[in-house]
Amino acid sequence: MAYQGLAQEYLGMPAVTRAYTTACVLTTAAVQLEFITPFQLYFNPDLIFRKFQIWRLITNFLFFGPLGFSFFFNMIFLYRYCRMLEEGSFRGRTADFVFMFLFGGFLMTLFGLFASLFFLGQAFTIMLVYVWSRRNPYIRMNFFGLLNFQAPFLPWVLMGFSLLLGNSIIIDLLGIAVGHIYYFLEDVFPNQPGGKKLLLTPGFLKMVFDTPEEDPNYNPLPEDRPEHQPRGQDQNEQQHPQ
Repeated sequence: MAYQGLAQEYLGMPAVTRAYTTACVLTTAAVQLEFITPFQLYFNPDLIFRKFQIWRLITNFLFFGPLGFSFFFNMIFLYRYCRMLEEGSFRGRTADFVFMFLFGGFLMTLFGLFASLFFLGQAFTIMLVYVWSRRNPYIRMNFFGLLNFQAPFLPWVLMGFSLLLGNSIIIDLLGIAVGHIYYFLEDVFPNQPGGKKLLLTPGFLKMVFDTPEEDPNYNPLPEDRPEHQPRGQDQNEQQHPQ
């Protein structure tokens, strides 16, 4: 029964969250079982561009260290906030969610070229937490029963927790910075006087991830309706609102 419950929970995860968390767990398991070593995964610009070990651009986001408190802590936060974003503000917009992954990963990789950072998975998790927290500013949070605060303070609380554990906060600051850049360009700047949307999801991502589903009860927004849509179909949809 427990196995069936876990399987149901796993299959019920949205696609991007399931793919990313699975890749992280499998990568850590492979290192733990000594099939691979962290030296084959870490971010190394010299090996990437001179030895063409391109996989390092991805694997450095998948390894969170050996099994232990830090790994499980990161996995819990990654799973929780990645899923809440995908099922919340990115619901029905998988291509936009994937584009956020690519945008954030690209900025972090650029920073990694000029800093001695070997693994960027934790920064990526903080980025997800930051974007979620800014889009849910009025939610009250409780951290281990010790602190009560509103959601926008969560990334900073996590950074303080990393500092207490003796870890470098550079990774946390990087995640916060990239998360803020994305949030500003996506949510703030387009709503400013004279602002416009700068982060446009490429069409090929929409073709791959946003395959339209047949739903007779779906009533699209006016700007989403194709110009050639027959009036009869439009009226029929209005008679069956969500």
